[in-house]
Amino acid sequence: MFKNYLKIAWRNLIKHKGYTIINVGGLALGMAVTLIIGLWINDELSHNDYFSNKDQIAQIFQSQTFNGETGTGPAIPRPLEMAVREGYMDNFKYVVMASWNTPQYLKYGENSISRDGNFMQRDAPEMLDLNILKGEKDGVREINSIMLSESTADALFGDEDPIGKTIEVNSQYDMMVTAVYEDIPFNNSFNDTKYIMPWDKYVSVNEWIKNAEDQWGNNSFQMFVQLADNTTMERVTSTIKDIKKMANENEVEFNPQLFLLPMKDWHLRSNFENGKQVGGRIKYVWLFGIIGAFVLLLACINFMNLSTARSEKRAKEVGIRKSIGSQRNQLINQFLGESFLVVFFAFAIAVFIVVLSLNGFNELARKEMSFPWTSLTFWGSSLAFIFFTALLAGSYPALYLSSFKPVDVLKGTFKAGKHSGLPRKILVVFQFTVSVAFIIGTVIVMQQINHAKNRPIGYDKEGLVQIPTMSQDFTGKFELMREEFINSGAITEMSTSSAPTTNIWSNRSGFDWEGKPEGFQEDLAWTEVSPEYAKSLNLKIVAGRDFSREFASDSTAVLLNETAVKYMGLKDPVGKFITDSDTENPFEPMKIIGVVEDMIAQSPYEPVKQGMYVYDRHGNGSYYNMRLNPNQSAAQNLAIVERVFKEHFPNIPFQYAFVDEEYGKKFASEVRIGRLSGIFTALAILISCLGLFGLTSFVAEQRTKEIGVRKVLGATVFNVWNMLSKDFLKLVIISCFIAVPIAYYVMNGWLQEYPYRVILKWWIFALAMIGALLLTVITVSFQAIKAARSNPTKSLRTE
Repeated sequence: MFKNYLKIAWRNLIKHKGYTIINVGGLALGMAVTLIIGLWINDELSHNDYFSNKDQIAQIFQSQTFNGETGTGPAIPRPLEMAVREGYMDNFKYVVMASWNTPQYLKYGENSISRDGNFMQRDAPEMLDLNILKGEKDGVREINSIMLSESTADALFGDEDPIGKTIEVNSQYDMMVTAVYEDIPFNNSFNDTKYIMPWDKYVSVNEWIKNAEDQWGNNSFQMFVQLADNTTMERVTSTIKDIKKMANENEVEFNPQLFLLPMKDWHLRSNFENGKQVGGRIKYVWLFGIIGAFVLLLACINFMNLSTARSEKRAKEVGIRKSIGSQRNQLINQFLGESFLVVFFAFAIAVFIVVLSLNGFNELARKEMSFPWTSLTFWGSSLAFIFFTALLAGSYPALYLSSFKPVDVLKGTFKAGKHSGLPRKILVVFQFTVSVAFIIGTVIVMQQINHAKNRPIGYDKEGLVQIPTMSQDFTGKFELMREEFINSGAITEMSTSSAPTTNIWSNRSGFDWEGKPEGFQEDLAWTEVSPEYAKSLNLKIVAGRDFSREFASDSTAVLLNETAVKYMGLKDPVGKFITDSDTENPFEPMKIIGVVEDMIAQSPYEPVKQGMYVYDRHGNGSYYNMRLNPNQSAAQNLAIVERVFKEHFPNIPFQYAFVDEEYGKKFASEVRIGRLSGIFTALAILISCLGLFGLTSFVAEQRTKEIGVRKVLGATVFNVWNMLSKDFLKLVIISCFIAVPIAYYVMNGWLQEYPYRVILKWWIFALAMIGALLLTVITVSFQAIKAARSNPTKSLRTE
């Protein structure tokens, strides 16, 4: 019996090639989208799975409140380490202090490279359970030791054994290679950690870190922990949350609350609002999961619609089978079997599509996924996926076709009921409701991205280049290098800064000023700059003046941005002083000499942070900011800059970044999501139109004789087109009116996450509706006009 079912199913597929192509093609496309989204979701959910202790590892975060607003982040003070070790170590297996991920210049022989990595305490390799390829796992126990990733070791040493070899770091100190560890895979939080050096070395070469040993207000460090076996994240959080308040009474006013953020949440749930965890990239996992489910559902709807639409073609077969004794459950099994056959072919094609498109998808989504050919879990899930899809697509047609009465069918009196087409109409409405909602959502996402991109940033990012200067070789050479670069004709201006143009690295409090409100808890972005900073960035001075080397007093001067002036409540800020509220070791009073226009240094979706620009007395900033000569090409300018750079720093790799590109990276995540959403939306629309095309073809075929009669009686092509098209257009119009309020509600809620956001305009919804109607007209018209232009003589002879 099974063989007979299979043979009939195969013959049906071969006989009706157009129907088969639409059914199998639509399902294959839907399944391919669902598969690739499934791989993406799995990659997101498996982030940090490389670490065997993932469930026990956490990072200490803290929340602090400034004037009623609570901010949360991983920056913690250095004294917290000793407080934890002395009073709370029963809760932990490992406690590891760490620097922020920073680039260092590494040199061995003639090879000089720059790599990102961390200074970490000696338990870090054990806590992360690094796969040691050469050397010792306890590789940072000595102050002059360094552990390298495999790729870093290969870049420096080639085929030479690196263990025991000495490398030069930042032209400042020598380190001995004690271990080489396997590169941490791409979808992991420590993927960029290409070296690990001892925490003690970090402290010994940085005077400010030594001084921070008892500074509870200096939140410049990170702490990672692994829990003891006998406790939980929640229990430890409740134990440590008030450490900072208990240790330093000056911190009480900021209400610092410490807590553990588990490693499993670092990637997907690391966003906080007013001290509360509010998710993160997990929203994209849900978004694409929903898109994948809907796209698959749209493809299944095509199968249902075409199968039930062809019911009269299968009616006699059902009648004969029932008359010779077939039970309804046997017929249901037959039609479900046909569904399984179609879905199986579709799945094979979907796998082929995914394999072909995976590299392009990885590039677009910034992933390094591969097809899991050897994964038993994947193939087991795929079988379940095929089974579920076949049931979803085939259950309704099977139940519908098996319900025909044999007497009516064989007598020729069987006619589809008055409302037999209603389920198909409902499914078409559902398809286009989803498609129109997707169109609206994609347009609004792209509008929000462009809205932020077009936001005034407060400086001229075009032709602005920044070079990291964190090596000891740069110390004291700024003025010489500025003169050399300008004289070369490659640049017009250059400055230094303690942070890149596109970020804020330091926030400070503890200031006093005239008119400061009682109990005001300030939080100001702090950037040290050379006097040429505003000029090199083309920053506009809106009040007062810029820094000048002509005034010795400017060494204790400060510039505020416009937001800081409002934030501090200053009416006429120029000439006023900012002092230190620390009475024991205060800095010199800083005179406000000017106000600069707000510039976006962090997220373009957020309000500008209140900031102060302090005169860099030592000229040892972390970055050179260069304004390229606009009268020459960027390539010419950079070639000259590199030549001059190499003359003075032959042992340091020449590295630079265009500020406009660095700024563009702030949109990277949203742009990727927008592009992916656009692609999936286009595929959803294609699948819906494919189903509509199939239904139109079938309706035209079903009404062949009627069309012939109408043409003989004088009907025009437009009359026939109108007859075949109007019902479908009505359904799409209904879909539009359902989709618009749903899309408005969902997208308006999504936009609330952005303080700086686009306003929803009526034309967005109107454009989506018009687009859906045009697509429907184009899809339906192809078959409608073809039927209308057919020879009526042939049409009347079809039966």
